[in-house]
Amino acid sequence: MTAYLGLALTLGVGVGGALVATLLHRRTAVARRPLPTLPHLSGWRPAEHALSRFEARYYPLTLLFLAFDVEMLYMYPWATVVASIGASAVIEMFVLLGVLMTGVLWAWREGALRWT
Repeated sequence: MTAYLGLALTLGVGVGGALVATLLHRRTAVARRPLPTLPHLSGWRPAEHALSRFEARYYPLTLLFLAFDVEMLYMYPWATVVASIGASAVIEMFVLLGVLMTGVLWAWREGALRWT
């Protein structure tokens, strides 16, 4: 029974904190109705939809950037342990880089790297 005491205490603090925050918000809220103006752009109404400002050609390039960004998340910890693990770590990294290179070749074929 004592093994679950910490779990119950954590759950109680979490639920209690959420309830206290909700009740505090309800007691101190300035208005219960929506604001008459939007909170961004200094209250001005936006002239266009938020997604209309970005061209569709940027999305494949963004996905390509995210793929290499995630690759760096794996590369840094890998570099710290590669000497202790050995050849299997090097093979696994080359497999990951091969998968990413497949993504680069796909993006190149689709024209994501062309700007005109």
